[in-house]
Amino acid sequence: MGHYLNPGNEGFKRALRAKIYIDKSGMIAYLNSVIGTDDGFVCVSRPRRFGKSMAANMLAAYYGKECDSRKLFESRKIAESDSFEAHLNQYDVIFLNIQQVLSSAKSPESVADFLQKSVLNELKEKYPGQVKEDDTHLPTVLANIYAQNAEAKKGFVFILDEWDCIFREDKRNTTAQKLYLDFLKDLFKDRTYVALAYMTGILPIKKYGTHSALNIFDEYSMTAPEMLAEYVGFTEKEVACLCSEYGKDFEEMRLWYDGYIFPENLHIYNPKSVVDAMRSRHLKSFWTNTETYEALQIYIDLNEDGLKEALTEMLVGNSCRLDTGTFQNDMTSFKSRDDILTLLIHLGYLAYDETVKAAFIPNEEVRIEFVRAVRNSGRPELFKLLSTSDELLEAAFRMDEDTVAQKVQEIHSEYTAPIFYNDEQALRMVLMIACIGRTDDYRIYQELPAGTGYADIVLQPKNNTYPPVIIELKWNKNAGGAISQIKEQNYIQGIDSHTGEIMLVGINYDKTTKLHTCKIEKFIK
Repeated sequence: MGHYLNPGNEGFKRALRAKIYIDKSGMIAYLNSVIGTDDGFVCVSRPRRFGKSMAANMLAAYYGKECDSRKLFESRKIAESDSFEAHLNQYDVIFLNIQQVLSSAKSPESVADFLQKSVLNELKEKYPGQVKEDDTHLPTVLANIYAQNAEAKKGFVFILDEWDCIFREDKRNTTAQKLYLDFLKDLFKDRTYVALAYMTGILPIKKYGTHSALNIFDEYSMTAPEMLAEYVGFTEKEVACLCSEYGKDFEEMRLWYDGYIFPENLHIYNPKSVVDAMRSRHLKSFWTNTETYEALQIYIDLNEDGLKEALTEMLVGNSCRLDTGTFQNDMTSFKSRDDILTLLIHLGYLAYDETVKAAFIPNEEVRIEFVRAVRNSGRPELFKLLSTSDELLEAAFRMDEDTVAQKVQEIHSEYTAPIFYNDEQALRMVLMIACIGRTDDYRIYQELPAGTGYADIVLQPKNNTYPPVIIELKWNKNAGGAISQIKEQNYIQGIDSHTGEIMLVGINYDKTTKLHTCKIEKFIK
C-alpha cells in the first residue's frame, strides 16, 4: 500500500476506535449506484469539522483493493445494501489530501506537478513496465494502465480530501488556482479510467460566471445537499441516542448545536460540537477551539450594501432572504452582501432554508461566535449597538426607568427606517436589538407562550448570575398597563423552574410625541 495509491483502511480504523462513532456508511450505497457511470463524479462540500475526512477515509477503506475491510463494514449500514459485495475492496484507489500536498509542494503553482510525480512513482511500483522514467503526464499513464491491465479494468476510484484548500489558503493566487483546476479537468473529463471521483471540501466547485470549472461533477452543498443531506452531520435521531447514552438534556443540545435544516424537515447537528459536548461537563461553544471568531470577523467587516442590516436581523433571531446563485464559490469574488452571506452558509456560520431561500443563525453556539465577532469588528455602528444593549439591560437591573427608555429611543431612532418608524412590529424589533448584546447571559424568545397569552419578549438566563426578564410592549397606551398585562395574563408562568427574582419591564411608545416610557417592577416567584 502506498501513500497516494491504495492507502488502505487504517484511517477508517482510527475513526472506528474513537469513543463516539456514528455510522455514515449508508452514503456508500448511493456512490455504488453511480460508480462506473457518467454520474460517478461527486463533490460534497460542508463546513470544517463536519466529518469530511472521516467520510473520505471510509471510502478509501471500502473501495481499496489492497486491504480487506469486510470486518469493518459487515455490521454497518452499507452491509444491508445489495451493492455491498460487488464493490467491496475491488478498486485501485488514488487518495489525495490536497492540504498535505499543498504543504509538501514547493509552491501553490507546483501542486499539479507534485501530484503527478508522486502518484506516478507509486504507479511504477504497482504496474512495472507501464510507467516509464520520462512519463510526466498522469492521465496518459492511467489510460494506458486501464487499457492494458486486466487488474485495472474496473477503473480507478479517486478521493480528494480538502480539494478546495488552494482557494481558501491562497485566496488571491488566481494563477495557482487555474493551474490546479486545469489539472483536475485534464485528470477527470472524458476519462474512461475513472470509475468514481469523489471530492470533498468546504467550498463548492469554483465558478466562472454562471458555469462551474468542473461541470462534470454533481454537487452536494450546504445550500443544496440533495439526497446526501443526512450524511452532512449528525441527525436528530442520532443525537437523541447519544444524549440518552451520555445522560445529556436533548432539548439543551438542540438549542446549542441544531439548526442546519434541510428539505423534509431534516435537522442536522455539528458532529464535532456534539461529540465534544458529550465528553464535556458543560454545553458551550466548541468552535473557538478550531474556528475562531477572527475568521468570521473578516466578513462582518466587509462594507457591502445591506450587510449591516442583514446581520442585525439575524442576530435578533430573524432570517434574511438572499440569492445564493451569484456566489462564485471562492473567498474573494464578492459582488453583493448575498455573496458574503452565501459564503458564511458554506462555512457553517449560517444555516439556509432552501424552501424560502433565506439564511439564519442556526444555534446558540454560532450566535455566540457572531456576537464575539461583532464586538471585535471594525464596524463601529454594530459595536455601538452591543454597547447600548449592555447599558440598557444594566439600567433595567438598577430599576433606572428613564435610562432604559432613553436607550430604547436611541436604538429606535438609529436602526429603524423613517418609513417604518411608527410600525408596531418595528418596536418589537427594536427591543430584540436591545437585547442581543446579552446572548452570553440569556436566551432570548419572542412571543413566548405563557399563562393565558404570549409574552412579547422573554430573557431566560443561562445561569444564576442574572434574573429572568419579561418585556411587554405597548403602543399609544402606557408602560404601567404593560406591567399589569404581564401579571394579569400570568406571563410569569413562562419562566420555567425559576424561583426568586424576576424583572418585569413595560415599554410604551407614543406615536404622536415619538417618546418612549418605561416601568420596571421586581417580582418574587
